[in-house]
Amino acid sequence: MEQNSGTSSASGRALFPLYAITFIGTLGFGIILTFLVFLVTDYGGNALVYGILASTYPAFQLIGAPVLGRWSDLYGRKKILLLSQIGTMLAWIIFFAALFFPVIPLIEVRSDLLGTFTITLPLLILFLARALDGATGGNVSVANAYLADLTSEEERNKNYGRMSVASNLGYVFGPAIAGVLGTTAYGEILPVSAALVISIIGTLIVLFLLPDSRPCAIEEYPESTGIRKILGQEQKECYQVEAGSKITFREVFKLEYIPFMLVVYFLIFLGFNIYYTAFPIFAVVALEWSPAELGIYFSVISALMAFVQGPVLAKLARRYRESIMVVGGGFILGLQFILIVSGDYLLLYLAAVFFAFGNGIMWPSILSILSKFAGKKYQGSVQGFAMSASSLASIIGLLAGGFLYTQFGVIAFLIAAAIIYLVVFLSFRLLRIEKEKLIETEAAKTPV
Repeated sequence: MEQNSGTSSASGRALFPLYAITFIGTLGFGIILTFLVFLVTDYGGNALVYGILASTYPAFQLIGAPVLGRWSDLYGRKKILLLSQIGTMLAWIIFFAALFFPVIPLIEVRSDLLGTFTITLPLLILFLARALDGATGGNVSVANAYLADLTSEEERNKNYGRMSVASNLGYVFGPAIAGVLGTTAYGEILPVSAALVISIIGTLIVLFLLPDSRPCAIEEYPESTGIRKILGQEQKECYQVEAGSKITFREVFKLEYIPFMLVVYFLIFLGFNIYYTAFPIFAVVALEWSPAELGIYFSVISALMAFVQGPVLAKLARRYRESIMVVGGGFILGLQFILIVSGDYLLLYLAAVFFAFGNGIMWPSILSILSKFAGKKYQGSVQGFAMSASSLASIIGLLAGGFLYTQFGVIAFLIAAAIIYLVVFLSFRLLRIEKEKLIETEAAKTPV
């Protein structure tokens, strides 16, 4: 089979559009992350409504990500990334329009369990915007598959680390931009306008800078055995798939190691999203932080994580196996959730350091291990279902975060810590798997 040039390895310049797309995507989200909780409360919502609104994106992403992942196998990565970026751009237009709708009450709720809140017209429009963005939000899984297409297994951890750096830089500058623009007389209008402009730039980058996925000539088709027989589909280098083939979630769970990785994926996102809902509410209600203070805190975490996933990760990757970094990083990450409980200012920023270091070495390693287990020919499908697992966990975690904080306060962070330590416990299996694979590789290199 004649392959595209650069499918096994690619320079940093060739991967620049992917890094730029990732940076721009998180930059826009980082902007909204800072003031969304304030926007929800201004429009009549409470912690539960904030959790529901936050979970709308992953709920619709759960539907859209597998479809977009499969389409990327069929039609090429660029077309699907472009579709995703256009969806994001339209969603931001709707979000921007919601700021100008009158605050008309639609539903009022007064409950001991759910709290007191009002669903207003602008809130309803915000839900619509987040739903559209989620339905077309498979860009992360497609970008991960694209990166795996372009790089060798030896370079993949490093390049996933660079992509994570790009992602975290978006979270560095996004909250900072929101903090600066949100303090003007225009309120949320300027930050949302900035997010809209950023999404337009992302669309243009995909359209003009991202290389096309060119077709190749397939000279032979392997028999439908093993993983291909299970999937009913083989993702080929030129993105050609046999007509009528489909993949089901049940069939994906029959693949070696993939079910285990999907469970790990699910639990990581569950713990994180409990935190992502509970912490902004904690910061606003208990700590009485302003949008600027919340933005600074998120920017500090992201700046530290960008440093960790750059030079620190590159150095550690040369000395330690990925499975070791997953276990070690997860242990450190769990500590930060525990430190938050005190509410002490210094301990909160120490928690930020632990968050950055723990997640900074754990997450790129998880992505790299998953891509290796999936293999080059199955990236789109496996990454799509991994995104579905994370979306399902995000839905549950975001809803649970708002509910748990409403009912139990800072105990929500201890629950998140317990989930992360469950991931650490499960990840000891990765130590054994990776060791076995190293032995198999060495045995294959030894001449008979």
